[in-house]
Amino acid sequence: MSRTPRLSRIVGKGLIKSYGPTVALRGVSLTIELGKLLVIEGANGSGKSTLLGILGTVIKPTAGTVVYEPLGDDLLAVRAEIGWVSHETMAYPDLSGRKNVELAARLVGLDADEAWKRAATRFELGPFAERPVRTYSRGQRQRIALARALTHEPSLVLLDEPTTGLDKAGVSRLLAVVDEEVARGAAVVVVSHEPELFRERAGARLVLDRGRVVEAVTG
Repeated sequence: MSRTPRLSRIVGKGLIKSYGPTVALRGVSLTIELGKLLVIEGANGSGKSTLLGILGTVIKPTAGTVVYEPLGDDLLAVRAEIGWVSHETMAYPDLSGRKNVELAARLVGLDADEAWKRAATRFELGPFAERPVRTYSRGQRQRIALARALTHEPSLVLLDEPTTGLDKAGVSRLLAVVDEEVARGAAVVVVSHEPELFRERAGARLVLDRGRVVEAVTG
């Protein structure tokens, strides 16, 4: 399978998010281009994960807008173009890795068996695929999470702290996947406590401090 991304770019304007008296984002604006990696940096509490949640359509901003060109406000169409790996991999623990990937494929209307074969080859899932996910190491869970998120070749790939708990080999594999997704033409957005791992690959960087953009670098 090889599909053309349906998004052309994503534009956020004046994004504000308040949780009661706590303001997580204070007027953040950004543009995300297809075929590039955006790295979002900042200390804990700077608003990185909130911004990622807004981009992923699971958090509604208090004010401001995100425009997913050219899909507009068609939320179902936008969500069909998003692949997300959160800090917690969110795989079903009592299902096998294979069943997790096949379920993700069916949910987006793909042939489960063909999707599994592609994922198993790309992410080297065969050695542990039939075991329940609850028995997996952090690195193995990450590989399943990536396989599920990328099954449908999304236009926008969101990665929240993707290197947490990975060994050197796991980090290398993750970086290779990021490179492959960018080369495919997807927009990849990474929030990481180890941004130096991604900077040389980044087409753009956004640095947040207490909910505000303090540095924006485009490449």
